[in-house]
Amino acid sequence: MPYLKLRDGAELFYKDWGNPNGAIVTFSHGWPLSSDNWENQMVYLADRGYRVIAHDRRGHGRSTQTWDGNNMDTFVDDLEELFAHLKVKDAVMVGHSHGGGEVTHYLGKHGTKRFKKAVLVGAVPPLMVKTSANPEGTDKSVFDSFRQAMHHDRAQFFLDVPSGPFFGFNRPGAKKSEGQIQSWWRQGMNTSFKSAYDSIRDFSETDFTEDLKKINIPVLVLHGDDDQVVPFEASGHKSSKLLPQGKLKVYKGGSHAIHNINTDEVNKDLLEFIKL
Repeated sequence: MPYLKLRDGAELFYKDWGNPNGAIVTFSHGWPLSSDNWENQMVYLADRGYRVIAHDRRGHGRSTQTWDGNNMDTFVDDLEELFAHLKVKDAVMVGHSHGGGEVTHYLGKHGTKRFKKAVLVGAVPPLMVKTSANPEGTDKSVFDSFRQAMHHDRAQFFLDVPSGPFFGFNRPGAKKSEGQIQSWWRQGMNTSFKSAYDSIRDFSETDFTEDLKKINIPVLVLHGDDDQVVPFEASGHKSSKLLPQGKLKVYKGGSHAIHNINTDEVNKDLLEFIKL
């Protein structure tokens, strides 16, 4: 399995699938998951001639469980090292949830020299937490409850999240997938406690507003209007207006995990946007 040794000695696990000479699409995963959460999209695009790259964020999945550096600046600097190593250029960058924040901050900090387009899926920007300037946000007490739940019984909390709001399995008539729940749990439990815990603050309190304004390439924003984790009105709706070249698609009744639940539709939308 391929790893890249980073500037501080940490090792970043990554997947590099498909046509080595094909157009490149990169994927950034959500909290507290790994690159495995993107496997349907990666296989779909790889089968159509693309080169698809996804990493496990430091502290997550198969990457080194560092104690420090569980913050957005470190995460995007890791990505820049990986992209330089893999000679990424003229690519499309895709991110879900926390990974959508990673995409946004990467493009805001490192620029768009390697990328021609981006896609945000159920992404956390511009800012999740409620503040006086962001009254539509989620109250900090919700994120405090996440931290409390992790300290009390992380294993159970990491079953409760996918069993309910993440995939929308708590909605009447929802078809629950035990496989999706167990996959989420496995990925979450493979992430270090420290990284998962620190990342709650990172995804909820990082303000991506200025990053969004800087992104000078087309960005497709995909968001479910029944997203119980990253509510649409405070995130996808606002981000699409802040992006200079933002395009919004709302999935009616869509959960936070539209790429896992509405797989065929998301794959089709990704391919159409990439090919434009």
